[in-house]
Amino acid sequence: MATKKKNALNPKDRYVAILAGGKGERFWPLSRESTPKQLLALFDKKSFLQHTFERVKALVPVKNIFIITNESQAAAIRKQLPRVPKDNVIAEPCGRDTGPAITLAAALVGARSTTGVMAVLPSDHVISAKGEKKFQRILDDSFDLASRGQAIITIGIHPTHPETGYGYIHAGNALPPIPGRKPYKTVFHRAERFVEKPHFAKAVRLVNSGDYRWNAGMFVFSFTTIIESLLKHQKALHAACEKWFHIAGSPAKIKRALKKDYPDLKKISFDFGVMEHAQNVIVADGDFDWDDLGALPALARHLKADTEGNSTDADFIHVDAARNVVFDTRPPKQRTPIAIVGLHDCVIVQTADATLVTQKRDAQKVRELVNKLAASKAHKHLV
Repeated sequence: MATKKKNALNPKDRYVAILAGGKGERFWPLSRESTPKQLLALFDKKSFLQHTFERVKALVPVKNIFIITNESQAAAIRKQLPRVPKDNVIAEPCGRDTGPAITLAAALVGARSTTGVMAVLPSDHVISAKGEKKFQRILDDSFDLASRGQAIITIGIHPTHPETGYGYIHAGNALPPIPGRKPYKTVFHRAERFVEKPHFAKAVRLVNSGDYRWNAGMFVFSFTTIIESLLKHQKALHAACEKWFHIAGSPAKIKRALKKDYPDLKKISFDFGVMEHAQNVIVADGDFDWDDLGALPALARHLKADTEGNSTDADFIHVDAARNVVFDTRPPKQRTPIAIVGLHDCVIVQTADATLVTQKRDAQKVRELVNKLAASKAHKHLV
């Protein structure tokens, strides 16, 4: 019977880069620039970032976990994750999307180990308690597979409904077992193509086909693989990575270099810059409960609903209201009743200093509202 190879990836060569620089603008007023979505504890006492850290520390040494963020959030992140070495929290001087952020993470990993394998994970996703073991098993298998070749592995989530806010990946034929290795519990597929956020009718077709997965922005690859991919598809980022690689061991030097180099980098996502061009992408079947909480209506999936479909965490009373989301962040003793009449399919969020009311279908426009608040002298402090 085939057994696992003795030269399997050493845990010391495993790394995780958690991307935690987002502003979470679509989650205002819960999310603010200094306390974005990933730093919020909405459903229990731990923030989304803390949950992400807890999920991976069983698979990766804590000293091998990096957090890529921005200067306004770095201090708060260090406070929330005191076990992560201070210098492992790296602040980008300005936002340049996930392409440069992952390039920076690769340089940090390569400086520690050129034989290292790294996972790149978002910081603000929700994985249920019962789904954590499956996630860890899939990540464990992905680390092993990525260490054996030149594959870029992405974890694709089995879609549960025709979501128009996610990208999709066409999962092709399943990979055959690796000779000499016990078969993985995870099913891996060749990635055929990426599909941008579809309109509803197309999303229905993709989900019904059974061949597509949600693109959750979770990647696993070796340092050598990402270097070769950048050289092939993003030469400017490859040049930056090579430069940062040589100085990544010095926090002071890398900070100075990033301040100089980052503003000139092209703003580009890793999906668009690398994944959509690469021919060596493998999709790992993500068969666990997952939610990226992309916009406020997603709160409904994690709140108890009444008989009319109102999902609430508030002192709430209504007449003829249905399918609303009502969320109050104030302590129970400080809450005042939120009373609505005849309101359907809306989101109401109450914080200590702001109130938001929007129809669910317009929730994506909250980002526009944040831009308007930022431009207002009277309301800028709310951003």
